[in-house]
Amino acid sequence: MSKRFTAGAVAVAASLALTVTGLGVPATAAPSQTRTFTVLAENGVSTDAAIAAIKAAGGTVVSRTDDVGLFQVTSDRADFASRANAAGALVGAAQEKAIGRKPKLDRVEQEHLLAAAAAKGKAAKGKAKKMDPLDDKLWGLDMIRADQARKIEPGDRRVTVGVLDTGVDASQPDLAPNFNWALSRNFATDIPDVDGPCEVASCLDPVGTDDGGHGTHVAGTIGAAANGFGLSGVAPKISLVELKGGQDSGYFFLNPVVNALVHAGRSGLDVVNMSFYVDPWLYNCAANPADSPEAQAEQRTIIEAMKRALTFAHRKGVTLVGALGNNHEDLGDPRTDVSSPDYGADPYPRPIDNASCWDLPTEGPHVISVSAVGPSGKKADYSNYGTEQTAVAAPGGWFRDGFGTDTYRADANMILSTYPKKVLQEEGSVDENGNIVAGFENSVFKQCTAKGECGYYTYLQGTSMASPHAAGVAALIVSKFGKKQGRDGYGMAPDLVEQHLYRTAAEHACPESRLQTYTNEGRSDEFNAYCAGSLNFNGFYGYGIVDAYAAVKTPLKPNARP
Repeated sequence: MSKRFTAGAVAVAASLALTVTGLGVPATAAPSQTRTFTVLAENGVSTDAAIAAIKAAGGTVVSRTDDVGLFQVTSDRADFASRANAAGALVGAAQEKAIGRKPKLDRVEQEHLLAAAAAKGKAAKGKAKKMDPLDDKLWGLDMIRADQARKIEPGDRRVTVGVLDTGVDASQPDLAPNFNWALSRNFATDIPDVDGPCEVASCLDPVGTDDGGHGTHVAGTIGAAANGFGLSGVAPKISLVELKGGQDSGYFFLNPVVNALVHAGRSGLDVVNMSFYVDPWLYNCAANPADSPEAQAEQRTIIEAMKRALTFAHRKGVTLVGALGNNHEDLGDPRTDVSSPDYGADPYPRPIDNASCWDLPTEGPHVISVSAVGPSGKKADYSNYGTEQTAVAAPGGWFRDGFGTDTYRADANMILSTYPKKVLQEEGSVDENGNIVAGFENSVFKQCTAKGECGYYTYLQGTSMASPHAAGVAALIVSKFGKKQGRDGYGMAPDLVEQHLYRTAAEHACPESRLQTYTNEGRSDEFNAYCAGSLNFNGFYGYGIVDAYAAVKTPLKPNARP
């Protein structure tokens, strides 16, 4: 997942805060400074009626997403949120406010950089023969047999994969050939208090840029071109679409995410990868007794808005793939949440009722949730799991894999992919001249074309890195079995894509001792994980580890069981 999928990370973020009737500022209060809100209409309420209710509450509609009843609103009334919540036509009003700054490094995804010393020994490698120069470091491609799959189906340019993330660096030589400028959009305006100074006057970064890095890494795994340069992705000939719904800092808020999903549906995208959770709550609970009424109302708004957006995209033909999360817990029996809310006031303990709490988007409707494994095939210590939500597993990297061998704590146990030079320079691994800083030779790589265009690559780990492997396989399935739709369209029903992905995944049994411990890897008992289920389906691997080769070679059987 993104930085926001690290439980216990520095609690700073831009927030969506909701005030409810009777608990806000009295109606007689003097107007305050103008603020921005995300407002959701009740089901069945017309756009005109919702706008009328917003105006009556003292708000002005700035933008609207009619397909899901979402509005961006400004108001100078201190009591706008409470007035909007009191309106029967509206679910609620979530205020956008920025507090704090992003953490410098993500403690799960960049564990190797935070470790005292990384191993410099051997690690799992792939096969570089007749492939791109760095593909020998992509053990994940070998594990899912993507190198073999491309001989049958390398991807179809008509197949579009949305990267709903922090952006995509379209100048990267491995991504440029596959980047779809026409469909790409930025929905997340920079918030200076969270993201740092705006790079452009409008604070809306140009399409084709990524000041966070996360989205570019995800995009490379899905669809980096097989062009004899750098490295290649799972589906090297599909089209990549930037859906910037995350802040530069790695936080994801309701309005940009919903609008990105709606755009994906309207534009006819085939697959969307989602490696994040919607801030500020790790779990959104409808009525958690530990939360204030204001917090409960906010979470109900997020739950309803996300359900609508995911359902809309699915009905429009989008296959939705999501990272399961890096909180090392069974999503069917979650621990007490100690990381939420991740903005403003300190987080507090929240016992989670599994029946009424949602980790979004991974627990949302129609989302294929992906757990992470290391080079050995063992569930990565950080990866969430459980029979309730795990659909499939995929290579996500695991720095601590290979205990007892010379591969233990090796950078190359993680996932290598494309990354923006600017972000590497900010993190200190590349200097101002574009050269790799001494000490980072095992974690950062540079390749340059004959024309002097250089691409940069680095290792990350997480379910954020597993999900794009599965999204890439989904794109290959659409490429192989999709059909022409309408005058210019091409695609495949998401339910068929999902079914085929499950049916062709490589079954993987639970470990012989179903209670998997990570004591040898230096983890506490909190990381112990029990693998429930059978060979066909279990809580660590779901229906199995995605298999690109089987997915494109196995005939499609509509309505067949996984």
